[in-house]
Amino acid sequence: MEKPTVVVGVSGGIAAYKAATLCSLLNKQGYEVRVLMTEHATRFIQPLTFQSLTKHPVIVDTFAEPDPSEIAHIAVADAASAYVIAPATANVLGKLAHGLADDMVTTTALAVQAPLIVAPAMNVHMYEHPAVQENLQVLRERGAIIVDPGSGLLACGYTGTGRLAEPEDIVRVVEAVLKRRRDLAGQTVVVTAGPTIEDIDPVRYLSNASSGKMGYAIAQAASNRGAKVRLLSGPVALKPVPGVEMTYVRSTQDLLEAALQAMSAADVFISAAAPADFRPASKLDHKWKKSQGVPVLTLESTPDVLAAVSERKKSGQTLVGFAAETNQAVENGREKLNRKNLDLVVVNDVSEPGSGFAVDTNKVVLVGKDQSQALPLMSKSEVADLILDEVLRIRARQGSQGDVSKQRTPKEGFGNDGSLEERFSKQRTPKEGLSSGGGQTP
Repeated sequence: MEKPTVVVGVSGGIAAYKAATLCSLLNKQGYEVRVLMTEHATRFIQPLTFQSLTKHPVIVDTFAEPDPSEIAHIAVADAASAYVIAPATANVLGKLAHGLADDMVTTTALAVQAPLIVAPAMNVHMYEHPAVQENLQVLRERGAIIVDPGSGLLACGYTGTGRLAEPEDIVRVVEAVLKRRRDLAGQTVVVTAGPTIEDIDPVRYLSNASSGKMGYAIAQAASNRGAKVRLLSGPVALKPVPGVEMTYVRSTQDLLEAALQAMSAADVFISAAAPADFRPASKLDHKWKKSQGVPVLTLESTPDVLAAVSERKKSGQTLVGFAAETNQAVENGREKLNRKNLDLVVVNDVSEPGSGFAVDTNKVVLVGKDQSQALPLMSKSEVADLILDEVLRIRARQGSQGDVSKQRTPKEGFGNDGSLEERFSKQRTPKEGLSSGGGQTP
């Protein structure tokens, strides 16, 4: 089999010498390694060092074209299975975040379609500067994988965060990325997210505190795993998820219509939105003035989107609901599972710290038709992947698609000794140092 190609971009910081060890380790792991350097990087370590380690020429000058039949930065980008920039200086982070390309490292970054892995290294005060942190956040939101720097004595004499992650840790991240699961390839996943808004008058409305972060995290995770994803989003303050078809809705009626339309083509429908339960029986066409006194609102129920979707459910489709509760969470979730004929309900007690709306973490219970499994507090992106793991287990058990049964077995689900908590603890270790952004990190 052809070896995966890992392209390593080296920028101008004292940690550039560690990139030599990184290349050596990647080579020993069987990868083809190609190195790009900024001009400043050559002040710290010579290209000949990397050429000796990788047995390939090192490109520094953007306008130096070793092969006249191709454009170097495009050819390198096309060949990459993963692109690692280590060390990534504050200057390079700024260029990456703002689409600037004035050297071989950043020019290739704009052309590469493979996963981008960035390992920052710099002085602690530079690393903590708001501009640097904002640039890192921008990169995370675009899907770059950030290998967080370590803490300790820095070359500048300061002690703090800013040391390049150890080469062994960066290699582990590269391997994890290259082995990333594509177990939803060929599947169409529809996700709903965020609140809905029910207008009272042109400036006032009824809604709830849903931020959409959980639904966006699920959409990102499903896309990362190869699914064709459609995200139906209520009004939220989140950026679109890269690579995902976005449909924006406002009212619960809007969401209902979009959901019923999307359901017909869905293999998996995940209802993570929090539609408003009530709406004014009639909407005022003008702003109600305070001088007019307190208005009397007559409310009526909004359509039950999940129930309507469930009624359209066909053989081979998997339907997942959410239940945000404040008391008797699991009992209420199981009742919802049965009443709406769902395959899985994700229950969270929004009164618990760190769980529910507007936060980046969640603590949920996965309630299935056989058993339930409580998960510990974790990031919403991690919760999203575990939900998708369980969806695949359900689909394998149902035999809804031939290929799916080969990708997952029921033994991997929470209804057996191999619990999700146990599998999750095996999935990440402190040494991995992986800060993932996946599009929209919830």
